[in-house]
Amino acid sequence: MTTQHEPRTTETIAALATARGTAALAVLRVSGPDAVAIVDAMFSGDLTEAEGRTVHVGWVTGADGRRVDQVVCVVWRGPHSSTGEDVVEVTCHGGDVVAGAVLRALFDAGATPATPGAFTQRAFLNGKLDLAQAEAVADLIHAESRLGHRAAVSALRGRVSEAVGAVREALVQTAALVELELDFGEEDVAFADRTQLRDLLDTADRELADLIGTARLGALARDGVRVVLGGRPNAGKSTLLNALVGDDRAIVSPTPGTTRDAVEAEAEIGGLRVRFVDTAGLRETADAIEAEGTRRARAAIDRADVLLYVVDATVGLDAEERTFLADLAERQPEVAVLVVANKTDLLAAPLGPEAGPLALSAQAALADDARLDALRAALLDAVRAGGLDAAEGGLVAVNERHRAHLEAAREAIGRARTSLDAGDGGDTLALDLRDALHHLGLVTGAVTTEHVLDAVFSQFCIGK
Repeated sequence: MTTQHEPRTTETIAALATARGTAALAVLRVSGPDAVAIVDAMFSGDLTEAEGRTVHVGWVTGADGRRVDQVVCVVWRGPHSSTGEDVVEVTCHGGDVVAGAVLRALFDAGATPATPGAFTQRAFLNGKLDLAQAEAVADLIHAESRLGHRAAVSALRGRVSEAVGAVREALVQTAALVELELDFGEEDVAFADRTQLRDLLDTADRELADLIGTARLGALARDGVRVVLGGRPNAGKSTLLNALVGDDRAIVSPTPGTTRDAVEAEAEIGGLRVRFVDTAGLRETADAIEAEGTRRARAAIDRADVLLYVVDATVGLDAEERTFLADLAERQPEVAVLVVANKTDLLAAPLGPEAGPLALSAQAALADDARLDALRAALLDAVRAGGLDAAEGGLVAVNERHRAHLEAAREAIGRARTSLDAGDGGDTLALDLRDALHHLGLVTGAVTTEHVLDAVFSQFCIGK
């Protein structure tokens, strides 16, 4: 259940809700106590007594008395609207000139220009959705992959809020009993069973740990997977990049050291947005420019979600490369590493099945090679090994703001468990529980501050 908050303004706002540019239609949104009256002032029909969920066709007239466009107005009466207020959606013909003229007519009639996220913010303030759902609206708009879309829809449906709300509700009941004990402190009455309380805190800690663990999955869904192609010079990294994205993004040359700086390209694989990064070859060199390229390549590998380490199949991995990969696995175990044997077409004898799906010829794959599909599948498997399957199943994925508050709540629960084990007084326990509840409330908006709301809604586009 969402909470209704005190509205921050009573102004009636208006904005273009569709993208600018040439199009068949454009939609403008008006929301606020005077929404119907403002649209009625520029509309040829009579909207003053219009009921909610009704459609009206007429002409918009500008302040100079000239007709601007024939439009369709849909009236929504609060609280049964997207924002909880009176809302009118005006559909006009597309194009910047027409839509701009209708918007000017709305402003002339008394509407105030909407700020980014203003409509969704009003929906939140009026209890139409909670803060996590409001953030999901922005994620849905900016989704660039099918997984990102599914994660945003899941959050919009309330999956994140339900998971956080369940933990918070259990803590609320317990905190209430602890607070009650404080009221009867002189009578030495215990309302909260300590064994049950410890079990509840343990359960809350596990559930919060699981939610925090989805932050990386949420980042993958929203931002995509960063796959870095690394290896020795002339191993065929650039050719493989071009094959994976189906485009000549990187310059290919038989001369070692051609790639000096990172080259990025994107593709969608299995519904997941993948950002491939081709890097300079890793080797010691006296050339200052190539050395800088090598330094940048190592930095890119350190930021990777997955490393495709490309090896010339005619040469194989040398001892230095094996040491490098071993050190990487120890230093950054979260980076999945796939070793790709490239240039198999140059081998005297083809590699047998034991070579696995990561042996291929990127040059041949530019035409059509089933091994390239096998590499894509192996790439997805590597990401799934990091927990992507869980995201695709339950699809509960928190963002970085959620993660920060969930970690703070978990720390407070940890302190509460320590106090409980030490037999400390109920006042210390109550303070820790209040702190945990505060941070959980900040996730869904049950607790809000001006700073939090401004930070969240400033990420939206105007008109949403």
